[in-house]
Amino acid sequence: MAQEKYFHAFSCVEVDSSFYQLPKVETAARWRATAPPDFEFSLKAWQVITHCATSPTYRRTRLDPRDREYCGHFGFNPTIRWAWDETFAVARALGVALVLFQCPQSFRPTKENIANLRRFFERAKRGKFHMGWEPRGNWDAALITSLCRELDLIPVVDPLQAKPIPVGAIRYFRLHGATGPHHRHSTEELERLHVITDSRQPIYCMFNNVAMREDGQRFRKLLGPLAR
Repeated sequence: MAQEKYFHAFSCVEVDSSFYQLPKVETAARWRATAPPDFEFSLKAWQVITHCATSPTYRRTRLDPRDREYCGHFGFNPTIRWAWDETFAVARALGVALVLFQCPQSFRPTKENIANLRRFFERAKRGKFHMGWEPRGNWDAALITSLCRELDLIPVVDPLQAKPIPVGAIRYFRLHGATGPHHRHSTEELERLHVITDSRQPIYCMFNNVAMREDGQRFRKLLGPLAR
C-alpha cells in the first residue's frame, strides 16, 4: 500500500489538506491507528482561523456563508473559536507534534494584527503539541522572535530563504523552494540544509514543493541511517 511505503520512507508527515477542509475526527483517529507508534504527524490549522474568506483558497472550503465575514487574521470571535475547537479535536485525535498556523501575505505586522495574534494565542486552549507560526511578508525577525517567546510559539521558516529563529524546544522548517512550488532542490541546497540541521535539538524539515517526496528522500539519504 502507498501509505505503508510512506511510513517506511519517512518518520513524519504534515497534513496539508486540513487547511482547506478538516478531516473528521474519526478519520484522523484511523490515520493515527494505522501509522507506526513512533510515526509523527503535524497538522496545518484550518484557514478559517488565519485567512479571510476573500482568499481564493476558500474554493475548497465548505463553510456556511454567514460565517465568512468573520474568518481570518486570528479574530477571536465565535466563528474562529469554533474553527479552533474543530482543529484542536483533529490534532488531538492524530496525536500531532505541532499545529501549523500559516499566515497569508495580507497578514501584515499592523497594530491590529499583532493584537489579534496576542489575543488568540493567550486565550486559545492548548494541547500537548507545539504551536507553530509561519508569518509571511514583511515581518521583522526581531518582532517574530519577541512574539514567539511571549506567546510560546515555534517560529516556522524556510531556512534556505531566511535565517532560522532560535526560539522554542524544537525547530520546524518548511522548504518552499526559491522559485516556487515547481522548484526542485539541488544537491548543493540539500547539503546546505544538512549543515543548518546539524544540531542535537529536534528539527522537522517539511518539503512544500511538487517534488516534495523525491527531495525528502534525497535529503534523508544525505542525513544517513540514523536520521528519522
